[in-house]
Amino acid sequence: MYVCICNAVTDHQIKESVAAGASSLTDLKDQLGVGNCCGCCTDLAGSFLSAAAVSSSISVTSPMGAEH
Repeated sequence: MYVCICNAVTDHQIKESVAAGASSLTDLKDQLGVGNCCGCCTDLAGSFLSAAAVSSSISVTSPMGAEH
């Protein structure tokens, strides 16, 4: 799906950028051009950053105590 219509940036591109280390909207702006024109995409682009931060801070522990 297109997240940034102005620069034709997709959710897949944003996810790849976040997986490669982008950790802020400034990183996404520099790498992909997200938010450089009208700015309507910044909330949605930011949600990908938030989701990545949440998923990286969660560790699942099994009943035996081993982390997965």
